[in-house]
Amino acid sequence: MSVKLGVIADDFTGATDIAGFLVDSGLSCIQLTKVPTEIDAKHSVDCVVVSLKSRSCDSALAVSESVSALRWLKKQGV
Repeated sequence: MSVKLGVIADDFTGATDIAGFLVDSGLSCIQLTKVPTEIDAKHSVDCVVVSLKSRSCDSALAVSESVSALRWLKKQGV
């Protein structure tokens, strides 16, 4: 998978909005509803948007999931 841009969103609505803006700008995009443990290598996209529930959950969980998403995106080369 070759990804140019990664986004960590704090809720589904914000993730959907930014994914839509990216697609409207001509980029291919996939939106995930959690931090993945793996992703099918056949997905070749410009952008990955990870939708979390960090706005509405406990702050410690929000930080933990956000850091996990960041680490996963970095492993994808973002």
